[in-house]
Formats: sequence, C-alpha cells, structure tokens
Amino acid sequence: MPGLIRDERARSLPLATDLLLAAALGALHTLAYVHTEAWWLQLICVGALAWRVAASDAKRAALLGLLFGTAWLCAGTWWLFISMHRYGGLPAWMAALAVLGLSMFLSLYLAAAMALFVRWRAQRPVRNALLFAALWLLAELARGVIFTGFPWVASGYAHVDAPLAKLAPWVGVYGIGFAAAALAAWAAFALRAPTRRWIGLAGSVLILVVLAFATPLRFSQPTSTLSITLLQGNVPQEEKFATEHQGAALEWHVTNLLAAKTDLVVAPETAVPFLPQQMPAEFWPSLKAHFASGRSHALFGVPLGDEDAGYTNSAVGFAPGRASEYRYDKQHLVPFGEFIPWGFKWFTRLMDIPLGDFNRGAVNAPSFVVNGERVAPNICYEDLFGEELAARFADESSAPTMFANLSNIGWFGETIAIDQHLHISRLRALEFERPMLRATNTGATVIIDHLGHVTRALQPHTRGVLEGTVQGRTGLTPFAWWAGRFGLWPLMVLALLVLVFAYSTTRHTRSD
Repeated sequence: MPGLIRDERARSLPLATDLLLAAALGALHTLAYVHTEAWWLQLICVGALAWRVAASDAKRAALLGLLFGTAWLCAGTWWLFISMHRYGGLPAWMAALAVLGLSMFLSLYLAAAMALFVRWRAQRPVRNALLFAALWLLAELARGVIFTGFPWVASGYAHVDAPLAKLAPWVGVYGIGFAAAALAAWAAFALRAPTRRWIGLAGSVLILVVLAFATPLRFSQPTSTLSITLLQGNVPQEEKFATEHQGAALEWHVTNLLAAKTDLVVAPETAVPFLPQQMPAEFWPSLKAHFASGRSHALFGVPLGDEDAGYTNSAVGFAPGRASEYRYDKQHLVPFGEFIPWGFKWFTRLMDIPLGDFNRGAVNAPSFVVNGERVAPNICYEDLFGEELAARFADESSAPTMFANLSNIGWFGETIAIDQHLHISRLRALEFERPMLRATNTGATVIIDHLGHVTRALQPHTRGVLEGTVQGRTGLTPFAWWAGRFGLWPLMVLALLVLVFAYSTTRHTRSD
C-alpha cells in the first residue's frame, strides 16, 4: 500500500503511550509562547508529532492530533479557569471542565487534519511536509475564524523572537505557523526515509540560519515622534465593578489623565467604568474642556450607550481645539463576556460576572489623529485578529501610523496570559511595521516599536505611569496590502491548492 515507509518499532508503540506522548508534547511546546527565546521547542514538539502521525493509521493520527491540541490549549489558556471560578463563581470542577471541553472542541480541527494527512500522504518527504503544513494551516485558520475565532496560542506567536519572525511582514502569524510546521515536518519525515535521512534536518536548519542572518526588507518609513503617557491602574478585578471601590479607581485615572503633559495620554479599557450619564453632570463637559483647551490628547476606555440604543465597549478621545470627542467601538466581541452565544444563557447565568450583549463597532474604524499621527485603537483581544486590523490599511492615505491597545486582563490574575498578550501585540507590530502602545489595567503596559521590540515598560501588577516617545510609520507591508484587501483568503487558497495537488497525486499513485 502506498504511503510513508514506517518504522516498525515506532508502529508498535502502545496506543496509551502514544497518546500520553502526544499530550506531553502539546503541553510542553506551550512554553515557547511565554519564553519566546525557546522558539525551537515549538519546532521540536511539532516535528515529534509529525513523526508519530507518520507511524499511524488515520484513526490513531486523529487521536494524536486531538490529544496534542487539547493539551496545547489547556496549557496555553488554563487561566480561563480563574475568570470563571475566582471571579465568576463557578464551582472549580465546572470551570476546569469548561476549559477542558473548549480545548478539546477546538482541537477537533487538528484531529481532522492529522487524519487527512495519513490518508493523503505519499513517499516523498518534501511533498508530505507541505501537505502536513497545509493541513496544519487550515486547522489553525478554522480555530481562528469559525464561531468568532479563538486564535490564542496560534503557532506563529512562538516565533516572535525567532528567525521565522522575518516572515511576519510578508505572510503574518498564520504564514509563520505554516512555515514552522513545514520545516518541522520535513525534518521528521526525512529522518523516517530509507535513504538520505539527514537532508530534511539539514535543510530545515539551513533555512533557519539563512533567515537569522538575512537583512530584512523594510516597507515602512518614519513619520513624526509623539511623547506618550500610558496609565496602568492595577485595579483588582474583584474591585473593578464593585461600587464601593469604583470611585477611588476612577479618581486615580482621571487625576493622571489631567496631569499628563505629553502629546498623548492613554488609559486602559473601562478606565472610566461608568456610562457618561451615570457621572455627575459636570464631569464629562469639564474633562472634555480640559483637553480642548490644552496641548495633550487623551484616549481612554469607557462603556457607552443606553438601554434603547444598546451598549458598546468603547474608547473615547479628547483633543485640543475639538468640541466633539473621537469614538471607537470594539468590533470583535468576546463570547460569553460581551455577547452570549445562542443557547448558552444557562451557562452565563451560573457566573456572577457583569456580562452583556454589546453592539459591534465598524471593522474599518477611523483613527484618532494626534499631531498628524493616526493612532488606531483596538480593545483587549482584538489585536489577535491581524486580518481585521489590516482592513484599516485598505486605503493607504488613511492607514494607521501606530496602534494603541487598551486592555484589562485582570480577569486572569497573575498568569502567563499577560506575557502571551504582549507577544501577540509584538507580532502585530512586525506584521504591519507599526509601533504598538499598550495601556492595560494589570499589564503588560509597554511601548513597542515597529520592529516588535519593547522600548519602555511598566512592571505588571503594579500601579504606575509610563512615559516615553514613539515614532509613527507609514507605508504598507505585503501582509498589510493583501490582508487588507482579501483577509485570510490567500492563505486558505494556498493551503487548498496544496491539498488538491496532494489528493490528485495520491489517487494517481493508487491507480497505478
């Protein structure tokens, strides 16, 4: 029967051992998403998965993919347990089961990908590596898009400090994931071949070395420099929406907004936790008047709306000489947090968390102009969706010159979620060659330059004010150009073309 030449000793590995190994590999490689200097660990673990899948039939391959993916997501997103149990009041067993269930459900895509790989593989390592990478890419795209998408710990984020990061302006995070899977699988499949076993490993290492020392092309040019103030209130999540504590937190944010002397001051998501109409009558006009008559611009998170029109999770901007405020409404809402998926109201009723069904903002929202620089806000995990941020680059004349992320991930305590979100923002900076300002409640509050480097930072889980400078950029990266016009379709088409080729060659081989 056509297929990879399989190692008989590997095939004889007991199923339970095989599944435990897959789960261990999935959990282990999640370390690379926090300690990004260990990016090579992601390649080794994916290569080991490819090695085991190559020794399997379709059913076992699907189970290996399911266990690898479930452990990967559980290890990478276990902090969801904190939001549901500590802050939401769910029993520990139910919160743990919810994290496990979500991880297992989202890993069905990888399970299907591994089963299809076994059905369509052949005897050529390079061809099989491309097939493996294409199926890996489709599984990641499905996880990142279907049911509003959950692209957290997408494989490309492990490579923000790796040689493959130089591909970010060209193909984005999913393209990096494709390249990583192809290199890992090529090495694994070549080592299984009967002859010239080291070619794949040597070739993969050579490609990484060449990328590491290559001088990257730059697609953006500098504009002007802004002085920046970023606020980190470090409001404990249990106090964030508690009436007896909101006044003190609001006073701290407002005091530091008014004290800022820089070109732009940015405060986190829901830094003002009240609707404007819930504030004293003089509060909103006086805040607006302060910035209208000064030299500083302000951008801060606040809920907006009313019962009739609906509510939004928003950012408001005040600027010198402007009577009307700038407004940005969050577009990509969090399931269960900002909208309740159909059929799940019973689940949200079990949690003591202020939830709601918010209205969505526009995908291609205008930027907040600060001294000629176009600052594009995004709120919380919106910066996971690079293809949606790319929509703002469809018209180069109005494209952002820098991003500003306003977040509150205090829901997840003192966990790896902060480091993960930082690396996500850094990869967005690489994709678009744009600096990213991050003003967060508990961290990471940082200034990131257009090369993805953190130039200024506050210590997480402390209250503080960060001052620094940032230089805007103009120009389009290839990723910004094609993703701004076509979204993720080019990557989907590429992967499907590889699958069509693999399927047709598999059928041809079988007919012979």
